[in-house]
Amino acid sequence: MTQGLLSQDVVVLAKLVSYGGERPPIARVAGDLALSPSQVHASLKRLERSRLIDVQSGRPLLKAVEEFLIHGVKYAFPVQRGETTRGMPTAYAAPPLNDQIADNGDLPPVWPDPDGGIRGATLEPLHKVASKAARRDPALYELLALIDALRDGRVRERQLAEKELSVRLRRLLRG
Repeated sequence: MTQGLLSQDVVVLAKLVSYGGERPPIARVAGDLALSPSQVHASLKRLERSRLIDVQSGRPLLKAVEEFLIHGVKYAFPVQRGETTRGMPTAYAAPPLNDQIADNGDLPPVWPDPDGGIRGATLEPLHKVASKAARRDPALYELLALIDALRDGRVRERQLAEKELSVRLRRLLRG
């Protein structure tokens, strides 16, 4: 029996995109994401089976990645909302959307994180390593926040996130 994608696979995929489509050694990806090499290896195999990365080069496939992130992730990995907590802003409250969406007075969505500087409404990240990895890589942070906006946002937020994500994917994966 083959296993479908896991939420950590989306984080691994976003990290591969953040490298500009280059495929660094598994150990580097694992270190950058605070995952074990075996977790990254398993993610890569699932991403290959799902035809999101090229089997030969390990590079993310632009059209497939764009279609999956924009149209599929919200169904495969629906948002889990939670209590008010301290955390790291995500979705419309994080870059790049935070400059385009006016504050409506609601608590902003945050990934629970004891080192986070914002009080907001919990939005469970795709994987528990998201805030730690995003703190070290601004490009990854933007990608994950945009994915969260697609998973959870209102219509305008989703439209802006789709546009911003497409721009980043094309820039990073085409060089």
